[in-house]
Amino acid sequence: MDPVIVVGAGPVGLTLALALARQEVPSVVLDEGPGTDALRAARTVVLREDTAALVERLAGTPLGGAGLRWAGWRSLRRKQVMREIAFADHDPAPLHIAQHVLTGALRAAVAREPLVELAVDSRLDSMEQESTGVTVHTRDPGGTWWRGSYLVGCDGPRSTVRKLQDIRFPGRTAVERHAVAAVRTELPRPGEAFLHRLPPWRTTGPFAGEIAARPLPDDVWRLDWLLPPGKDLVTPELLLARIRETLIGWTGETSPSYELLDTGVHTVHHRVARRWRAGRIFLAGDAAHLLGALGTQGLDEGLRDADNLAWKLAPAWHHGPHEGLLDSYQTERRAIVAARLRAADQLLPVLRGGGGLRTLMPGSGRGHDALLMDGHLGRGALGAPGAYADSPLTPPPLDGEILVDTPAGAPVADVLVTTEDGSFVPLRERLGRGALLVVLIAPGTGVWERRHWVSAGIMPRLAAAVTALPHPAELLVAESYPGAAPHTVLLVRPDGHLVTALSGVRPADLYTAAETALGGAGHAEDRAEAGAR
Repeated sequence: MDPVIVVGAGPVGLTLALALARQEVPSVVLDEGPGTDALRAARTVVLREDTAALVERLAGTPLGGAGLRWAGWRSLRRKQVMREIAFADHDPAPLHIAQHVLTGALRAAVAREPLVELAVDSRLDSMEQESTGVTVHTRDPGGTWWRGSYLVGCDGPRSTVRKLQDIRFPGRTAVERHAVAAVRTELPRPGEAFLHRLPPWRTTGPFAGEIAARPLPDDVWRLDWLLPPGKDLVTPELLLARIRETLIGWTGETSPSYELLDTGVHTVHHRVARRWRAGRIFLAGDAAHLLGALGTQGLDEGLRDADNLAWKLAPAWHHGPHEGLLDSYQTERRAIVAARLRAADQLLPVLRGGGGLRTLMPGSGRGHDALLMDGHLGRGALGAPGAYADSPLTPPPLDGEILVDTPAGAPVADVLVTTEDGSFVPLRERLGRGALLVVLIAPGTGVWERRHWVSAGIMPRLAAAVTALPHPAELLVAESYPGAAPHTVLLVRPDGHLVTALSGVRPADLYTAAETALGGAGHAEDRAEAGAR
């Protein structure tokens, strides 16, 4: 079987290749560059808890030392603190990290992975697909032909894959523009990110309304000034003046000390591709969608694309066509991104209106700050991970189905579980291996070694039901789960989304749910068709 061809060696492409390798699927990553990344301190990303855990799991290394998990968050309006939170274990902080550092960690993991081949200086030139695979040609010193089973375009906003497939990419251009600077300086309350709206020292011109400050390690801060609509030129002299003015306003010092590391202008576009799948060719990351206004982070969704697609490509690569499963990638991911874009587009006129009676209403400023905080911190409609509520992989109503705090299709809580070898690990540690996860909620088991209860009570019957499932599955046990009664059985997808929660051991319901999660009735038809060829 030919490897999967991944076009693009950014964070999404590298994550996808590593996620495939974790499920024993080989890949070739086509990198049009030399295999290194420019060191840009002002180009950073904010990863939510689940996507940071995904990258750490695949890279095989903690990212906390390379980035910074914020101590807290503040929203200010003029001189008033509107909202303030401190992060804790039950409310984990996002991870802020320079993109070149993140990409470097993924590249290092790829270099150690024998199932991933990284082809540098390989720019996609043409491609053809047939019923059995994809053939591509790259423009490199020798001109190389590559053969793959599937191809995934992770090649950014100007995606060659998308253009060669003639897939439309409608949306809005320049939804927001920000002037960006990375500076090394000391600010009050180090380690806390904050958003300052209508600062009292604001002046007329292109830097008047809103400033975001996000800390990085070693006293480095990324500062973003929201620019008004238009194409006002941001000159170096103007940016330096605004840096100094901003630091004076925040520190109260007449001559604040700082080191300027990097600058830039960041333009936010909102676009989503019409199709994310064309036969054996898929789109992911910025090739499939662009978003980022109101604090939302496009890379977060790109990493979720990779996680979603990897576990669906793996059964198709190992066992033959799983068309329903592969089709669900576009259905699930495009719906989530489109909902995020709609939410941002609906709120932009309200939050950026800049006048009218709405701004004079009591509490309106505090409500606006709450919405912006949601976007920056990955909460609510603007930032929270989406649930695949209307997915074709959602099973029909089951007799034994019960409700827990996690809705079907949403990411599961990261509870502590006991594995088959008796070790205690976070649930997220068992994700991404290609297997379904079956989690039994059994209070009291945590104080005993697994060998004492693995053959007692309902465990033998549940273990037999798990063995009989139509896909490899791992049986785990947890002391508790939010909203779950004792003897609740959770079925979890390889990407960490809940399939269903059942009351007790119900082999028939468990089998039906697992079969549906693998593409439903079409799964058997796909296998029969593959055998006939």
